[in-house]
Amino acid sequence: MSDADGAWVSLFSGGKDSSWALFRALERGLPVDRLVTVHPTGDSYMYHVPATELAALAAESIGIELVDVEPDDFAADAATDSSAQGDDELEPLEAALEDLDRELPDGIAGVTAGAVESEYQTSRIRGMCDRLECDLFAPLWREDPRELADAMLEAGFEIIIIQVAAHGLDESWLGRTLDREAIAELEALNDEYGVHILGEGGEFETFVVDGPHMDRRIDLEYDTEWDGTRGRVRITDAKLE
Repeated sequence: MSDADGAWVSLFSGGKDSSWALFRALERGLPVDRLVTVHPTGDSYMYHVPATELAALAAESIGIELVDVEPDDFAADAATDSSAQGDDELEPLEAALEDLDRELPDGIAGVTAGAVESEYQTSRIRGMCDRLECDLFAPLWREDPRELADAMLEAGFEIIIIQVAAHGLDESWLGRTLDREAIAELEALNDEYGVHILGEGGEFETFVVDGPHMDRRIDLEYDTEWDGTRGRVRITDAKLE
């Protein structure tokens, strides 16, 4: 069992939710020693999918070592049932954390996660932490979405929308900065179509290009891809400023 002096590990995609969980952990003085990024091969019930390759740049800016969990680590025979798929998707992450628990001098004391409302994700991550006998820090869990969005902006997060897949979100949202005007529009879309203000459930995905926990801003160049109902940005270049 990891003792209380062990290291913390942050589940990290580069998106706003996992970045906020990391930021809050650092604010609290938790000793985050590794970032862990899962790179799913396709649609995922458990993980943020788009542009996870940018997590390495974010980690460099943050100054914390990154551990990648690659597609080859996933089971070849993916389950078709959503519950079974979630369990299958968790396996390579749990294996990577077990390796880290052995590798780090005092093991893993805790894990940070950016879950907001998904019991599907959170119950599995909580169960994993129980098996690893470590703590879970999930500062977004069941918090008010608008208050979380405001807190991110007040802290100085610069958030870019990199994928949309919800009725009411058109191509103009791709590459858009999630600022106060955008949040106000999302509130209106929530009233009209039920769009979640934080994009919970994959309605939109984000990437944090700058924040108070980062030493250098990330500059993105991209094209957009739109199929009439959903779309994403395709990164053509990314660098630290």
